[in-house]
Amino acid sequence: MENFTFYNPTKLIFGTGQLGVLPQEMEKYGKNVLLVYGGGSIKKSGLYTEVVDVLHKAGATITELSGVEPNPRLTTVKKGVQLCRENSIDFILAVGGGSVIDCTKAIAAGAKYSGDVWDIVLRKHIATEAIPFGTVLTLAATGSEMNSGSVITNWETQEKYGWGSPVTFPQFSILDPKNTFTVPLDHTVYGIVDMMSHVLEQYFHQPTNAPLQDRMCESVLLTVMEAAPKLLEDLESYEHRETILYNGTIALNGMLQMGYRGDWATHGIEHAVSAIYDIPHAGGLAILFPNWMMHALDENVERFKQLAVRVFGVQDTGTEDREVALEGIRRLREFWTSLGAPTRLADYTIDDTHIEKMAEHVMSRGPVGNFKSLSYEDVKAILIASL
Repeated sequence: MENFTFYNPTKLIFGTGQLGVLPQEMEKYGKNVLLVYGGGSIKKSGLYTEVVDVLHKAGATITELSGVEPNPRLTTVKKGVQLCRENSIDFILAVGGGSVIDCTKAIAAGAKYSGDVWDIVLRKHIATEAIPFGTVLTLAATGSEMNSGSVITNWETQEKYGWGSPVTFPQFSILDPKNTFTVPLDHTVYGIVDMMSHVLEQYFHQPTNAPLQDRMCESVLLTVMEAAPKLLEDLESYEHRETILYNGTIALNGMLQMGYRGDWATHGIEHAVSAIYDIPHAGGLAILFPNWMMHALDENVERFKQLAVRVFGVQDTGTEDREVALEGIRRLREFWTSLGAPTRLADYTIDDTHIEKMAEHVMSRGPVGNFKSLSYEDVKAILIASL
């Protein structure tokens, strides 16, 4: 293992009926609240009314920012920053999935910075303070409810980047599995793929002697794979929603990655794709990840073999290591396909028109990939294999 320091100050509040603790969690921050949410699904489900009622009973003055996009855009972040300044916002409450929370993180940091918030996303400025914020999660997927990371898209320049700061951890996150009951089938599938991809990004690392971390990653993957098909058969199963929701948080709250750095190249490639085509993030990951695996296989065949045997049940009966590893990749692709995830970029009518542009976007911050360092030509090859 490498030396590490683990830090995660987010208070996780999990279970049925936990919205009632909102007033006491917010009381130390102030009464002027910016309520951030997406396209209106929380109004259809009734969660919006519940949240507003709780806030009003707590004496809060509410300013609203609605319409956060699935790939949250810089223009929306800037609207939020302006609202914070105009209304002397004390606290931000994000009600929604990862995109709403990512947008909120950028607003919280941007409101405390005198320059352009895009500087923070580009890492030209490191955020040193932020408006405190909390979350009420409605989608099991990104893990943004318990980490400091955020991904923002600049649609005008067709750029999409991840960033983060120690000041952009949520103060608290309320996770009630019942608030995910209304998530439709396709977005449920995307969430499952997303959390599995987060674990896989961390699993592919080079440092040796991380047996506990490996087993933790494998455990999350196995638990998700056991629960996912059952959930898709009964989208209002509390038991399976609960399991998937908790796994999504654990997948990316920092616990799995103590002592090493995961790869994360596939996420960088997907960001380039969705910056141009605005496709669902996890849909892109489902397509790209198996092709990255094929491309990176010979970097460390033993690690791929370990995944195949321990997670995908490939029998190691004297077969050549590479063949065992390849079967594991095939079974991952097969599992995601069985859930209904896309398999080719063509499923989103994406062709080779912008291959070079996407590869250039990926390389704009220098080499990518901590397990296997990718060149421009490597990225192009993975994109072409994904068409």
